[in-house]
Amino acid sequence: MGSKALLAAFGLLACLGSARAQDRGTLDPQPLPALANPADPKLAAKQLFGRVEAPVDLQSRSIGFYAHGCLAGAQALPVDGEAWQVMRLSRNRNWGNPALIGFLERFAKTVPAVNGWPGILVGDISQPRGGPMLTGHASHQVGLDADIWLSPMPDRTLTRAEREFMSATNVVRPDGLDVDPAKWTPAHMALIEAAAEQPEVERIFVNPAIKKAICRDARGDRTWLTKVRPMYGHNYHFHVRIACPAGDSSCQAQAPTRPGDGCDASLTAWFRPQVLHPRLNPNARPAPPLTMAGLPAACRQVLVAP
Repeated sequence: MGSKALLAAFGLLACLGSARAQDRGTLDPQPLPALANPADPKLAAKQLFGRVEAPVDLQSRSIGFYAHGCLAGAQALPVDGEAWQVMRLSRNRNWGNPALIGFLERFAKTVPAVNGWPGILVGDISQPRGGPMLTGHASHQVGLDADIWLSPMPDRTLTRAEREFMSATNVVRPDGLDVDPAKWTPAHMALIEAAAEQPEVERIFVNPAIKKAICRDARGDRTWLTKVRPMYGHNYHFHVRIACPAGDSSCQAQAPTRPGDGCDASLTAWFRPQVLHPRLNPNARPAPPLTMAGLPAACRQVLVAP
């Protein structure tokens, strides 16, 4: 990826909203005010999907693409599990395609043997009916993406306040050029490797500095590295994306990864000064919001169903 493409990606990221993965939640979530004209064709789809608090009772389907779709028949990841706990409960984003929920539950139970952690802390998955989010993400729309914090689950149940206010571990150096050796550990490496080796995993997004450390430290079979892709942010968590479930014809598959381990010039480009510290035009107009007309037609049925 060239510098222009990277700068464009940064511009997109800057427009995603104010709520990043580590923004604090609230102990007193309030419903959003009713929309004056929810049928307005110019209304951003995120305003509609962001107000839906429950899933729709339809056959489970991931409709559309990861950054351009919605979710029918969502299943909630229980907030407490044998080897996982869900964070930022006030966001109501622990919903996913049953295939992803099953994956997270199975994978979490392997974590103690993988790296010695008691389990994982799970951040955003998707909204009850998927779709664009009011804050924080361009993807996570079809229930096949999940954020896993780069902090171990403690060996006790976190309080509600801890889940809303505590932060994960930032493993990247302040200059963004590499991981912080005081924070990055072999346990992080082992966890990401174990996730990438799962057959249903399509992509893992990490901060470029984390990809750099993985490229430097990986030993033996390196085929799993091709799934680990650099992306802005992702210094407190890594993003897991699984493939479209078998038989789900409504789901648009991710393009295959390029051959190789990704430890080449395409990674080096992320560390150019103009990419690490881009100069954004303060007068640039944001891209028009995604409306319902821009989503698959079936998403309207998902949105309005009781």
